[in-house]
Amino acid sequence: MDFKKPIPLEEGDFYTNEQGYRVFTEQYHLKRGSCCKSGCKHCPFGYDKKTDSFKK
Repeated sequence: MDFKKPIPLEEGDFYTNEQGYRVFTEQYHLKRGSCCKSGCKHCPFGYDKKTDSFKK
Protein backbone atom coordinates (compact mmCIF):
# COMPACT_ATOMS: atom_id res chain seq x y z
CA MET A 1 0.00 0.00 0.00
CA ASP A 2 1.13 3.53 -0.77
CA PHE A 3 0.38 5.83 2.16
CA LYS A 4 0.99 9.55 1.92
CA LYS A 5 2.77 11.35 4.72
CA PRO A 6 0.39 13.53 6.77
CA ILE A 7 0.55 17.27 6.12
CA PRO A 8 1.26 19.20 9.32
CA LEU A 9 -1.52 21.69 10.06
CA GLU A 10 -0.59 25.34 10.39
CA GLU A 11 -2.52 28.48 11.26
CA GLY A 12 -4.90 29.32 8.44
CA ASP A 13 -5.25 25.73 7.19
CA PHE A 14 -8.73 25.26 8.66
CA TYR A 15 -11.48 26.80 10.76
CA THR A 16 -14.27 25.27 12.83
CA ASN A 17 -17.77 25.97 11.55
CA GLU A 18 -20.90 26.55 13.63
CA GLN A 19 -21.65 22.81 13.73
CA GLY A 20 -18.18 22.09 15.14
CA TYR A 21 -16.71 20.58 11.96
CA ARG A 22 -13.19 21.35 10.77
CA VAL A 23 -13.33 23.08 7.36
CA PHE A 24 -10.11 23.10 5.36
CA THR A 25 -9.20 26.33 3.59
CA GLU A 26 -7.86 26.93 0.10
CA GLN A 27 -4.42 27.35 1.71
CA TYR A 28 -4.53 23.77 3.01
CA HIS A 29 -5.78 22.31 -0.27
CA LEU A 30 -2.98 24.01 -2.20
CA LYS A 31 -0.43 22.57 0.24
CA ARG A 32 -2.02 19.15 -0.27
CA GLY A 33 -1.35 19.55 -3.98
CA SER A 34 -4.21 17.61 -5.52
CA CYS A 35 -7.98 17.35 -5.52
CA CYS A 36 -9.61 14.64 -3.39
CA LYS A 37 -12.94 14.94 -5.29
CA SER A 38 -14.93 15.22 -2.05
CA GLY A 39 -16.62 18.49 -3.03
CA CYS A 40 -14.73 20.58 -0.47
CA LYS A 41 -16.15 24.04 0.21
CA HIS A 42 -12.87 25.84 -0.55
CA CYS A 43 -11.53 23.65 -3.37
CA PRO A 44 -9.03 25.67 -5.44
CA PHE A 45 -8.97 23.03 -8.18
CA GLY A 46 -12.48 23.78 -9.49
CA TYR A 47 -14.02 20.38 -8.79
CA ASP A 48 -17.83 20.21 -8.97
CA LYS A 49 -19.17 17.18 -7.11
CA LYS A 50 -22.62 17.50 -8.71
CA THR A 51 -21.23 16.98 -12.22
CA ASP A 52 -18.09 15.04 -11.20
CA SER A 53 -16.02 17.39 -13.34
CA PHE A 54 -13.58 20.25 -13.09
CA LYS A 55 -14.64 23.79 -13.96
CA LYS A 56 -12.33 25.60 -16.33
